[in-house]
Amino acid sequence: MPLLPTFNPADTSRIIEMAWEDRTPFEAIERLYGLDEAAVIRLMRQQLRASSFRLWRQRMAGRTTKHQALRHPGINRGYCPTQYKR
Repeated sequence: MPLLPTFNPADTSRIIEMAWEDRTPFEAIERLYGLDEAAVIRLMRQQLRASSFRLWRQRMAGRTTKHQALRHPGINRGYCPTQYKR
């Protein structure tokens, strides 16, 4: 198992946030931070409490929006339009 790269606290926090977001696919995290799905899972296991990690894994299981290939072709964005308030 390869070692995870070291990220600054802000990047680690953003990766965790993106992993929790329903509409952000793992491919977006890989594009931005170079972590594939397995590496994101390892990072989440390291950074979260065991109970939070289990909740996250249950939430991600079978969620089609977390995988670009399983998404409806009409969805071409990684977030809900109302997600970011201005």
